[in-house]
Amino acid sequence: MLTNWYAHFDPVAFSLFGIQVHWYGIAYVMALLSAFFIASRFKKSPPFDSISDKHLELYFLYAELGIILGARVGYILVYSPNRWEYLLAPWEIFNPFDAHGNFIGISGMSYHGAILGFLLGSYLFARSYKQNLWRYLDLLALSIPLAYVFGRIGNFLNHELYGREIPPSDTFWMQFGVYIDGALRYPSQLIEAFLEGIVVFVIVYIARFFIKFEGGLIAIYGISYALMRFVAEFYRQPDAQLGFYGILSMGQILSILMLLGGLWILFKRYKNTQIS
Repeated sequence: MLTNWYAHFDPVAFSLFGIQVHWYGIAYVMALLSAFFIASRFKKSPPFDSISDKHLELYFLYAELGIILGARVGYILVYSPNRWEYLLAPWEIFNPFDAHGNFIGISGMSYHGAILGFLLGSYLFARSYKQNLWRYLDLLALSIPLAYVFGRIGNFLNHELYGREIPPSDTFWMQFGVYIDGALRYPSQLIEAFLEGIVVFVIVYIARFFIKFEGGLIAIYGISYALMRFVAEFYRQPDAQLGFYGILSMGQILSILMLLGGLWILFKRYKNTQIS
């Protein structure tokens, strides 16, 4: 069923007043709504039950704004071949219109940039409203993974971030390959949805029963995501404008940095708990 998917599936869901609405955009909205719904469910149990509904709603506004800004700026700085043009005209970074005034939307988002924006938005929220930063981050560590599945499915429906070519020796994956540009490729977006979404959620969910200090779950999320992303990158075609850095892709390099960051947070939060 997947083999000829791209040849028959239109990434545009519908048009509204001449503006094309893509399935990816719908998936993005679904990811946000599901993350909020999951957070609302986990908020009913300790230690998250001290978070008020009002503060949770405000937190999501800060976090989502940080995610959007971080994802877009991160893509421009790391992945875009036109980064210098954007930096010289920064107002174009979020301009959804082309030079002729036609609506073309905004394409190009970086997950790792989104994480940095998310952390910055979380910090500004906690400081502005005098809230416990680590408690909110731990709550989102439980809420993000399953919602993230929608994002990767959106990548698949949007015909982007496709996989590497499947070698003839890999008979298992050839049954699930997708033809793109005349080559049978791994369905890398769906592989990422499973590894980075479902598997990471299971890891963080189990960790909550063993880790009793605040900040531990967001560290476990960062560590587990970095590991799953590192593995998933072996199935994903590197960005054409970047290619490989030795044997690693840019996604793997950034995942190594994320892994180190997660280990550092885990160590620091555990150490602070022991001291207190």
